[in-house]
Amino acid sequence: MIVSTLQNLVIGYFVGLNVCYLALNLLALKGLTRTLQRQDFDELPPLYLGLEPPITILAPAYNESLSIAASVRSLLQLNYSEYEILVINDGSKDETLDVLMREFALQPFPEAYHTSLETRPIRAIYHSKTYPNLRVIDKENGGKADALNAGINGARYPLFCAVDADSILQRDSLRKAVQPFLEDATTVAAGGTIRIANGCEVKGGFLVKTGLPTNYLALFQIVEYLRAFLFGRLGWSSLNALLIISGAFGLFSKERVVEAGGYRTDTIGEDMELIVRLHRTLRLAGVPYRITFLPDPVCWTEAPEDLKTLKNQRIRWQQGLGESLLKNLPLMFHPKSGLIGWLAFPFLFFFEWLGPLIEVGGALFMGWSFLQGAVSYEAMGVFLFVSVGLGILLSVSAVLLEEISFHVYPRFRHLLMLLGAIVAENFGYRQLNTVWRMIGLFRLVSGRKARWGEMTRRGALTRAE
Repeated sequence: MIVSTLQNLVIGYFVGLNVCYLALNLLALKGLTRTLQRQDFDELPPLYLGLEPPITILAPAYNESLSIAASVRSLLQLNYSEYEILVINDGSKDETLDVLMREFALQPFPEAYHTSLETRPIRAIYHSKTYPNLRVIDKENGGKADALNAGINGARYPLFCAVDADSILQRDSLRKAVQPFLEDATTVAAGGTIRIANGCEVKGGFLVKTGLPTNYLALFQIVEYLRAFLFGRLGWSSLNALLIISGAFGLFSKERVVEAGGYRTDTIGEDMELIVRLHRTLRLAGVPYRITFLPDPVCWTEAPEDLKTLKNQRIRWQQGLGESLLKNLPLMFHPKSGLIGWLAFPFLFFFEWLGPLIEVGGALFMGWSFLQGAVSYEAMGVFLFVSVGLGILLSVSAVLLEEISFHVYPRFRHLLMLLGAIVAENFGYRQLNTVWRMIGLFRLVSGRKARWGEMTRRGALTRAE
């Protein structure tokens, strides 16, 4: 009786999880249809009237000497009417600041610096002699959130775009990301798609040719990103229930972020925590707002290609997820929270944060019970179908829809490689990810402080593949 009950609970969990993902897929398909209809207008020359809100791009950098020059060059060539670039050197121990000074002719410049958000001390502010819209803040190390807060203090414009210094934007990314702010005055944040640059060719700070990496870990991550961005976030966005905008590329109202207190420096997942806090403060205060995801503004980033770096990243993400939810727990099931508190927040809490416990425990239970003869072949087959088979089908649908919609990877062999990765990731990779997520959960519960660790760079953004 107990075995039968646990068996039904485990199967029921995976059924519920995949039903939710299927619903998100359908919502995402509706949103993607509207995006594709708009693509026809994107083929026309941009109608800049000088009325677009100016944007400050914030690029926090810590030990990014390998990619910082290419990243800044790509930002300098963006297709937008008025913007400034503010690089925040967060006490780098390598040659990040030296590279910036050499490549962009920086010189110290005394200017008024208004402190709306508390940060670690500022050492100096530099202006570029060759690029009037480029500035660099050099500060003591305080972490990414502290660097972003310093950038917000120094930002001159009403909107700021937070990007990773190891990422590059497509030329039209700002123009597309600002659209929700033009169409709806209540918009407080918008995010775009993050794609993996491993295997692509980058020249002059821009991606000129797409490709797939030969490294299997990076290939698996491409499939993951398609699932997460193309379907997951687009689906939640259609309900105005999006709880995360990637720290690699997000556009924000400076006023609303400062009112909310800026980025928290006591969490490892500062990007998600800010979005959840914006939802909590604005919704519970009864303030109309929108937080939007757009599938076509694209940011390219380098993915880890070794197990150690990937493990640290996923453990950190899971800790950040838990911190973001726990620090904003009053949002869940609050009478004023709407779909955020009654659907999106519980989904992330029970399926994404606590999910690894159920997935690992359920797999071990089903496997042991099957070997002991307590679970039938039929029940085991149902479990494998709902836990693996449905996941494969959802991933296949994500890849095929991406191919139909955006056709980022031009060759047929690219499609075959992605479909092969969808199947192959189920034999070890997804299980490892689940274990790493469980470690992140345990570390948070045990009170262990999360650390960023060192990211091993392969130079995917600075060399031709």
